[in-house]
Amino acid sequence: MSLHTISEWPCAGRVTAHAVTLSSPSPVLFLTAKAPQGALVTHVSVADSDKQSNTEPSVSNVLQDVHISAQLMEDFLELAKENTDKDLETCGVLGAFLENGTFYVTTLIIPKQDSTSSSCQALNEEDVFAIQNERSLFPMGWIHTHPSQSCFMSSVDLHTHYSYQMMVPEAFAIVLAPTDSSRCATLMQQFCSLSYGIFQLTEPSGMSVLKECQETGFHPHKEPADGSPIYEHCSHVYTNSNLRFEIFDLR
Repeated sequence: MSLHTISEWPCAGRVTAHAVTLSSPSPVLFLTAKAPQGALVTHVSVADSDKQSNTEPSVSNVLQDVHISAQLMEDFLELAKENTDKDLETCGVLGAFLENGTFYVTTLIIPKQDSTSSSCQALNEEDVFAIQNERSLFPMGWIHTHPSQSCFMSSVDLHTHYSYQMMVPEAFAIVLAPTDSSRCATLMQQFCSLSYGIFQLTEPSGMSVLKECQETGFHPHKEPADGSPIYEHCSHVYTNSNLRFEIFDLR
């Protein structure tokens, strides 16, 4: 995938708005807010998806926690279903606000895009920037599907994610692989309908490899000199059952 995007809004209870047209170019599909007190907050812990990733963080600095709704991933997968059925990738951008040392992912933006079975190119990115800027959101990362592949980060995905993690160290990439049933047993039961991974480049090893790499397209990366993986599963991301969100579908 190729996607390059740079860039507090609490309200009470979950509210659904059906295709409410705004002055911005996209309808809001779901309204969102930060989690109220008493929300079920669960640490995301998933098993290795491939030999390049692991669940133990290698970062030397302490990352701030990030909360995200598992329902956001479910809803994104549903919005991507038409593409998935055609073996086409779908991508989206995640926006978050920071409060009391914790990031809350409250916005998913699905840009106009060109897709293939192994790539997704965002178009009209100025529309994404506008939504992020209007809400003072941090670019917390991105989400995309692997419609017919397993759950991993390709070389193109790694380059895409590098730009996010350079801006925000907590930024992460979500990969949803709806046809990869091998990972279902490793997830918590309530999220078993999702086969997904939440990844980051390792710091400093993976980030250094991507910084030095000038290649484009799909290509192999050299192993980090210290023997660590290039990327890994995140240990600072938590699912929050009461964290609401909004979706802007710009397609």
